[in-house]
Amino acid sequence: MLVALTARDKPGHLSVRKASRAAHLAYVEETGVVAQAGPLLDTDGEMCGSLVILDVPDMAAAEAWAAGDPYARAGLFETVSLDTWKKVIG
Repeated sequence: MLVALTARDKPGHLSVRKASRAAHLAYVEETGVVAQAGPLLDTDGEMCGSLVILDVPDMAAAEAWAAGDPYARAGLFETVSLDTWKKVIG
């Protein structure tokens, strides 16, 4: 099942994102469940959140992945949502 994880960073936490980025990217690579991903950008072009499409067996697996993400463990996010997603184009 595909799950869209949308997360918004806490204001003023760009330094936390940058400090955790290498660990986050390693986690993405080692877990092997990320179909697509990239940062959300603010009006200045700075990273301010994440959009991650997970390909997982169920919502519990998506929740576990989200909880284990180094960004989440570093306290980066103000909000996180997980929604079942259906790929139609692309």
